[in-house]
Amino acid sequence: MKARITVLGAGFAGLELSTILSESLGQDVEVTLIDQSDAFVFGYSKLDVMFGRTTLDAVRLPYRHFAKPGVRLLRETVQAIDPATRRVTTDAGTHDADYLVVALGADYHIAATPGLADANEFYSVAGALRLREVLPTFSKGRALVGVCGAPYKCPPAPSECALMLHDMLLTRGVREQCEITFVLPLPSPVPPSPETSKALMAAFAERGITFMPNRRVTAVDAGRRVASLDDGSELPYDLFLGVPKHRAPAVVVASGLTEDGWVTVNPRTLETKFENVYAVGDLANTGTPKAGVFAEGEARAVATTLISRIRGESDLGLYDGKGTCYIEFGAGRIGRVDVDFFSGPKPTGTYHEPDVALREDKVRFGASRSARWFGL
Repeated sequence: MKARITVLGAGFAGLELSTILSESLGQDVEVTLIDQSDAFVFGYSKLDVMFGRTTLDAVRLPYRHFAKPGVRLLRETVQAIDPATRRVTTDAGTHDADYLVVALGADYHIAATPGLADANEFYSVAGALRLREVLPTFSKGRALVGVCGAPYKCPPAPSECALMLHDMLLTRGVREQCEITFVLPLPSPVPPSPETSKALMAAFAERGITFMPNRRVTAVDAGRRVASLDDGSELPYDLFLGVPKHRAPAVVVASGLTEDGWVTVNPRTLETKFENVYAVGDLANTGTPKAGVFAEGEARAVATTLISRIRGESDLGLYDGKGTCYIEFGAGRIGRVDVDFFSGPKPTGTYHEPDVALREDKVRFGASRSARWFGL
């Protein structure tokens, strides 16, 4: 009988894993890929939509274009996961698997921060779309980019937001009438790379952006236009741009896979405590950032293991903990940091200074995945 592999979530991890399995095993395996959405959107595209650089229609990659031998992609909502039996219940039925890979990502816990629901957040597609209409109306006053908790997806994104907001206000000729403050519950913008963090903080200083590290937004009062911080202080604002707390999806927590809010895995093999059940991507506690490029690397490791097991071989895929992040510095320039979490005694990051040429690298990064997964 063909091996049955169920993959929950068609993000970076699910798409890459399913693609590799199809390329290697084709019709010799039954892969069921399940996602509740009808399209994929690169996380970094939300900032481009928010700041009017592109439209949502232009960055949506419909799942109907994902067609791989041996893989069926179902638009269903996962309602229950039984990791002991590897049975998944959705709004359309049940799916039993020989191997189960949970890649449902991280959800935004808006309710965890009182008042955030009445303010603006830019991490969801809906939030980015709302701000696309709000930002052009902001011409004077205090803008606050506030992170409500860590860990959160794409660590450089809030820094990018602050720098891109500066550029937008400068282009419109209203920057001098506006203040920008950035609140972050981390000691630096990119902790694994001191060089990258130093460059970002220098960019903040050069642009007159106030950076407040080691502080977290704990509540937002949209009526008073005040944000509360974890040290008991308050910051007034006229424009609030929030990053919500993140959490594992409720259906994953209910399954018994999580500890302390996230799925515990072997960080090198991505195995959970349940036999033949793996967790990859933002919901897995691997010790690496919650970002698409790292989820993709985790998926490659799991794919190697699954292919080996199905073929009766002994190869074990090991996640290398490496990834590359592109960072918008404004003025058309993009920086890059190559991070390695597992090779040495502590994480290291190699910083590449912002350059207009690196934008082409970022474009190629997205285009190569669009072509590989969707043929677009």
